[in-house]
Amino acid sequence: DLAYAPPYSSAKDPVNMAGFMIENVAAGLMKQAGYDEIPALRSAGATLLDVRTEAEWDRGHIDGFVHIPLDELRDRLGELPASAPVYVTCQSGLRSYVACRMLAQHGFDAYNFRGGYGFYRVVAADGEPVRCARPCGAER
Repeated sequence: DLAYAPPYSSAKDPVNMAGFMIENVAAGLMKQAGYDEIPALRSAGATLLDVRTEAEWDRGHIDGFVHIPLDELRDRLGELPASAPVYVTCQSGLRSYVACRMLAQHGFDAYNFRGGYGFYRVVAADGEPVRCARPCGAER
């Protein structure tokens, strides 16, 4: 772990945040999903959640996702059915990770989509279904 030293890094240094995420995935505290799973998740009645800002949502989003910005999520937890798993996306994966941790602390079965909407947009750009696309280093 890197020591917190204001002249060299912030308390939420990207390297530390990435390390926390990897540790939580490896320890089973964070469950992940791939975008190739969306059709099956829709059929199963899972809640698909996008936590990006309003402006990001307006620039493009995945059909069938509910939009609740991360900054509003705590106040709007009642809008999500507690009985269904929640699959969360954001732009790059950090905010959806934070949202999943928040949801898990409130008793939700939460999953983070690997890579964020930016990754999805790239792999789905050709209009073909997303087939087993994974960000670099992500295992099933």
